Amino acid sequence: MRIAIAADHAGFRLKEKIEERLSKAGHTVLDKGTDSTDSVDYPGYALEVANLVASGEADRGVLVCGTGMGMCIVANKVDGIRAVGPSDAYQAEMSRRHNDANVLCLGERSMDEGMAFEILDIWLEARFEGGRHAERLEQITVMEKKENAAR
Repeated sequence: MRIAIAADHAGFRLKEKIEERLSKAGHTVLDKGTDSTDSVDYPGYALEVANLVASGEADRGVLVCGTGMGMCIVANKVDGIRAVGPSDAYQAEMSRRHNDANVLCLGERSMDEGMAFEILDIWLEARFEGGRHAERLEQITVMEKKENAAR
């Protein structure tokens, strides 16, 4: 799987560990920064990963900041992105099975590494169930198109 990944300074250390884990698992990782703990603004990083996923250049995205929330807000501004910030394994699994989430947002300051890895692994393994859930996602797609046409 091609996975785009990025972090701001508050998520840099966890991003590096996730990137190593993904590479060892055989995934192609597209690292879009940042490259240190020097302070940076997260919106550009989140937007770059979201655009790679939305365009199909990446199959999924992983974003890391202090809480995961800022990155999640930005990523969800991009049409076709369903970014989530689950706080446990159940939420991670259901975000894939029922919502076909395509961007995972994690917080280096809000969870320990073990929890982050558990969420990541379950999120990567879970498969979208389709069916009635696909119908609901189609409703979201229609809403996105209407909202953009109104702008």
